[in-house]
Amino acid sequence: MCIGLFGVQIVWGLQNVDTSRIFQTLGAEIAQLPILWIAAPITGLLIQPLIGYWSDRTWGPLGRRRPFVLGGALMTAAAMVVMPNVTSLFAASVALWLLTASVNIAAEPFRALVADNLPDEQRTEGYAVQVFFIGAGAVFSSALPWILSHGFGVAGVAPPGQLPATVRLSFEIGAAGLVATVLWTVLTTRERPPQSLAADARDHARSELLSAAAAVTLTRSGVIWTVGGVVIAVLASARGLEREIYVLAAIATAFGLAQLAVVAMRRRGHRSLGLFEIVEDILHMPPVMRRLAVVQFLTWFGLFCFWIYAIPGVSSHHYGTTDTASAAYNEAADWVGILFAGYNAVAAVGALLLPAIAQRIGRPATHAACLVAGAAGLLGFVLIDDPTLLWMPVIGIGCAWASILALPYAMIAGAVPPDKMGVYMGIHNTFLVLPQLVAATVLGAIVNDLLGGQAILALGLAAAALLAAAVAALTIDDSQHV
Repeated sequence: MCIGLFGVQIVWGLQNVDTSRIFQTLGAEIAQLPILWIAAPITGLLIQPLIGYWSDRTWGPLGRRRPFVLGGALMTAAAMVVMPNVTSLFAASVALWLLTASVNIAAEPFRALVADNLPDEQRTEGYAVQVFFIGAGAVFSSALPWILSHGFGVAGVAPPGQLPATVRLSFEIGAAGLVATVLWTVLTTRERPPQSLAADARDHARSELLSAAAAVTLTRSGVIWTVGGVVIAVLASARGLEREIYVLAAIATAFGLAQLAVVAMRRRGHRSLGLFEIVEDILHMPPVMRRLAVVQFLTWFGLFCFWIYAIPGVSSHHYGTTDTASAAYNEAADWVGILFAGYNAVAAVGALLLPAIAQRIGRPATHAACLVAGAAGLLGFVLIDDPTLLWMPVIGIGCAWASILALPYAMIAGAVPPDKMGVYMGIHNTFLVLPQLVAATVLGAIVNDLLGGQAILALGLAAAALLAAAVAALTIDDSQHV
């Protein structure tokens, strides 16, 4: 079930390490990086709940989750070949949209696949095994450019405006690895048919008509979100704010209008379908998911800061250069790849220890402790001046990464109805991409105006976000199960 995630994480690893490198090589300024990265959160926001919703309702020769895993993997492999060969910022942005959309289609069903097939007492272990394969794939992908350069003599430096051969070859190897491992999962995994899942599920069908009180609550919420989105757009226009603000305004307005549409359809006796039913599921989230939404928002805001600014921060602060064509910059980028491989290696091993720790002190407390370790690691990047010593904070980040990829999913799997496992896993993942969208909207201005253009200070901001997430994690009650 889990080996396909090795290939999926090769893709995420290469994307996380090399996207800023690709954009900077093609001429992007530091302040432009967040908005150029915006493809990742927007595509995840739209695609993951939809894939979860559709996979809950799919059954065929490959089951319910595996068709999406296979189709997404094939599309991702094609996008992987395209992205490192583009020659303009616009083309790179389009390629990132295609790559992120495809890999989200492939990745989202893996979470539901484990929850479908394992009882609650085994889910922490199941997600820990997933993290092991995720970590192994990320180690391989993050270190791949360095390995190709130092182990096989592939050119690691290129003329201005061109990517080194190590990066292009890494993406091609990643595409092949993705297809091979996903095929292994698809061909060797069996899924339980929907009938057996339905037999274990409670009746979660909702009334076709909303009660008067529920309709009033939903209408009020819809109006607030819609008006809020419009107000944000008007203020952004009046004050000449960055265009990224309009993305947040559009999302808020769309969510508000969707809630009003649900009320209108239910009052006419129609069952809300597709996106509207997903909106209803969001509004009926279990308490565990609501608390986790806050934790995940803070966590992934911090992670997005780290991924965007790791290479620019290390190259400028530790290597003293912002010249993407210089040997020092490419040395810094390759070293960051090794550091990313390091924290994923720590996560792969550390994840196997999580079930025993969580059984002893509980999943929320374990998650909080790991997030504190991650915050300390991120702060270490700011405080340590010698780049050769950056492997030390990587240990803390790896502990956090192991928990981030395992424990929230284990908590959710026990708190949601089995017949809605896919859609709720997708909805949960929107709370991973929403903070990335917010980060893409505001980080450019924060780093440029408040942090004096010093990319390394963004990692201090990331540390603060993870520390706040740790505090929020302690408020979760993980004892409620469906």
